[in-house]
Amino acid sequence: MVDLARKNLLHDKLRFLITVSGVAFAVTLVFVQVGLLAGLLDNASITIEHLKADLWVTPHNTPNIDFAQTFSDTAVQRVRSIPGVARADNLIVWFMNVSLPTGAKEGILVYALEDFRRWNLPWNVVEGNLTDLRRGDYFFLDRSARKRFGEFAPGDYREVLGRRLKIIGSTRDALSFSTTPVAFMDLRTAQSLSPDELAGNTTYILVDLPDGATAQQIAAVRAEIQRRLPYNDVYDKAEWADRSRRYWLESTGLGLNLVMTIFLGCLVGVVVVAQTLYASTMEHLKEFGTVKAIGGSNFDIYKILGKQATIAAITGFLLGGTMTWFLRPAMASIDLKLIIAPPLAVTVGIGTIVLCLAAAMISFRKVASIDPALVFRG
Repeated sequence: MVDLARKNLLHDKLRFLITVSGVAFAVTLVFVQVGLLAGLLDNASITIEHLKADLWVTPHNTPNIDFAQTFSDTAVQRVRSIPGVARADNLIVWFMNVSLPTGAKEGILVYALEDFRRWNLPWNVVEGNLTDLRRGDYFFLDRSARKRFGEFAPGDYREVLGRRLKIIGSTRDALSFSTTPVAFMDLRTAQSLSPDELAGNTTYILVDLPDGATAQQIAAVRAEIQRRLPYNDVYDKAEWADRSRRYWLESTGLGLNLVMTIFLGCLVGVVVVAQTLYASTMEHLKEFGTVKAIGGSNFDIYKILGKQATIAAITGFLLGGTMTWFLRPAMASIDLKLIIAPPLAVTVGIGTIVLCLAAAMISFRKVASIDPALVFRG
């Protein structure tokens, strides 16, 4: 029976190629869309994940890390005085405009701290010494900025909000959801660049607890921070990362776009497989009639069609997965991450087989009504 399934499927190689290509297209479409979304959502929380902060104090109702309001930077003193807090520092995250040598202006997303090394930010320094940021009008710029800023190197100057700042280092992998280039500078430098909004203010307070702090101790510190700063919100790392990701997923329509893309991909795959299997079934009705004539049941024929659908599904999935894999370097070259997690690959693989089997249902209904006498007719 398996030989008959393979024979029928490969009888018309062009048709088989079209079938597999349709499945591969659907698989690639789903992988690329879901993988790109996963990459963008990873960008939305990548700094949160790398920062060594157990708790985040944020302005009330802040939707994500990129869009914060300000509050007094003296609030950090109230946090530092709480028993159980090992370290607390102000963090500013703020959009600023940079004037390029061409005369154009581009935005950067600035992260400003007093002690970057203490908080593991940035986590991938390519050039420069972070401690030098305290010594003047300096900043680090992530290498992803080259896409918008052109080439740059330590020693170059850029005008940030009307003031010349010197680039003294570069980083890698510090990205934002909006792909706005990320920069790092000293807290006081950032406050002086935008005094009307940032002087005497901060956007976040990072809180570190002693190593080995229990869940109860963390909860107690969190409750005390909330009591002392009632007009702020307090999140742990996982909650804040999830909130930042959910904002982009829910507020931008990305979730709906993802569902529609997956639906269209599945529809393409099902239609192609259903049409091909049905055409193949119609061409080989006599073979199926022979199976019935020698005592085979409808179930035996269903197994043949199911095998054909499974072969098409697995071949198309492998081809689509291979195409997606080779797309990753191309995506990376334009600073887009394509994240294909093992659970996603397994889900898409199983889904491909299930949908191809569902597409074969049309052929199932046709062969169920085959008259074995068909084989004896002219």
